[in-house]
Amino acid sequence: MLRHLIVNADDFGLTSGVNRGIIEAHTHGIVTSTTLMACGAKFQDAVKLASQRPELSVGCHVLLVDTFPLLDIQQVSSLAIANSGNARFRDSLLHFACLAAARRLNEDEVEAEITAQIRKLQTLGIQVSHLDSHKHTHMSPVVFKPMLRAAKKCSSGIERSWHDDARRLRRHHCHRRPDPANISASD
Repeated sequence: MLRHLIVNADDFGLTSGVNRGIIEAHTHGIVTSTTLMACGAKFQDAVKLASQRPELSVGCHVLLVDTFPLLDIQQVSSLAIANSGNARFRDSLLHFACLAAARRLNEDEVEAEITAQIRKLQTLGIQVSHLDSHKHTHMSPVVFKPMLRAAKKCSSGIERSWHDDARRLRRHHCHRRPDPANISASD
């Protein structure tokens, strides 16, 4: 079986410096893919750079913390707070994680925001190859499940790899039993 190493650089679209670094690492280094922030401050710059490099695989780096959502506050009220009349995601990953753990994030709102971010990339001609998330917010089931639905809804082929990855993660990590020989009384 032929294997390929994928080296992904996230935060594409965050700053001009990050964008330049990713492009340089792709052109002269080993970066083969990147994930683009639909809500990033230098999003348009990143789209232009990506369009000039068709061999660079581009995914969507889903943002649910630290920036502004694409949707209005009424559409993402469990994810965002009003900030001078505009919606803003919470800045604290810990706060986000606490809300997720308490099941106080609305899965429909999560799905709608993720869908909007994927569609923004697609509308500008980006063929979204994969998804990941800023600060690994997708690790929460309240985000992961809506992310799978959004991938399927956007029907770009990404839902297949996500489904396979989810199955592999469950099989590999969720069903493992601890080895009693490795557990001490202090554990």
